[in-house]
Amino acid sequence: MAKYQGIDYMQLDGLLSEEELLVRQTVREFVDDRIIPIIEKHYQAGTFPMDLIPAMADLGLFGATLPAKYGCAEMNNVAYGLVMQELERGDSGIRSFASVQSALVMYPIHQFGSEEQKDHWLPLLAQGTRIGCFGLTEPDFGSNPGGMITRASKADGGYVLNGAKMWITNGTLADVAVVWAKLDGEVRGFLVEKGTKGFTAPEMKGKHSLRASVTSELVFQDCFIPESNILPKALGLKAPLMCLSQARYGIAWGVLGAAMGCYDTALSYARSRIQFDKPIAAFQLTQDKLVHMLTEITKGQLLCLQLGRLKDQGKVKFTQVSLAKRNNVYHALEIARMSREILGANGILDEYPVMRHAANLESVKTYEGTHEMHTLIVGEDVTGFAAFN
Repeated sequence: MAKYQGIDYMQLDGLLSEEELLVRQTVREFVDDRIIPIIEKHYQAGTFPMDLIPAMADLGLFGATLPAKYGCAEMNNVAYGLVMQELERGDSGIRSFASVQSALVMYPIHQFGSEEQKDHWLPLLAQGTRIGCFGLTEPDFGSNPGGMITRASKADGGYVLNGAKMWITNGTLADVAVVWAKLDGEVRGFLVEKGTKGFTAPEMKGKHSLRASVTSELVFQDCFIPESNILPKALGLKAPLMCLSQARYGIAWGVLGAAMGCYDTALSYARSRIQFDKPIAAFQLTQDKLVHMLTEITKGQLLCLQLGRLKDQGKVKFTQVSLAKRNNVYHALEIARMSREILGANGILDEYPVMRHAANLESVKTYEGTHEMHTLIVGEDVTGFAAFN
């Protein structure tokens, strides 16, 4: 099989710096050499490839935009986006692991934590010797996180936590959970360490999507959290929403990788698959699909590149991130389905990545804000009217 060369129809590589290109190429080779050869086996088994964690840490993929003094790579946001893109070409579950570790665990500790918390946790998380998770979504509160019923109450020397979280990536693996709970009616963030009495994180089984990713529940029954484990600067619902915006940014880039992998597979297959005495790539209907796929990938690339530049300039708005997440996930899933159509019955085989990507993207379309919620976020921004509370 020909080596993957990437998709760059509008010559956007000319807009990337040498460092950004080097980061992308390094992660691209890592995906080709370490992820793609083993990911189907793990997907079928429903397991996460734990041996990738040290290698990802060695490449600086955890907390990649955070300061070097914590052992992080201190990349710019475009380079980080390219990391997410390449990882998701391997599998959405691998990108999810890195995204949660970086945007939903290391980011809130860096943004809202004390100096002691940052000095302790960030180097360990950057090295991959500790794993984190992010506990916001609850069994009865997904799109409405402000309705959470998980509660913290003040106790001598700390807090007592009660409640439950659901659909938590990395939860069962995690050494520390960034957990959001209401304290005297205000949303606050807590660091809940593995082994805390009353804290359990059972893995959720039976998934048809994101099978190479660990998804868990988090259950808190009279968990004592010491005073030193509250995030002192995390005040109100805005704090976890800021974390979600970081994660959504990575998703907007990541799904382009899945889309590119599907398009590249479909194009190669169409060129070699002979029907009616010629390659199916020679038929108008196949070309229509391929051109549509290429067009949407290119538009998504332009969208993400500008979003990343705005983020590096400190000008990005969370509504712009919502627009990118909404658009790119929608079209990545569309591209995966079109690719499966081009491959015909072969498209459902694990010899090709398209059905796995399609199944994964069904989850990505829902998590970190559904397509509908991002529609309403952007809708409020452009009209001035909120369509939800």
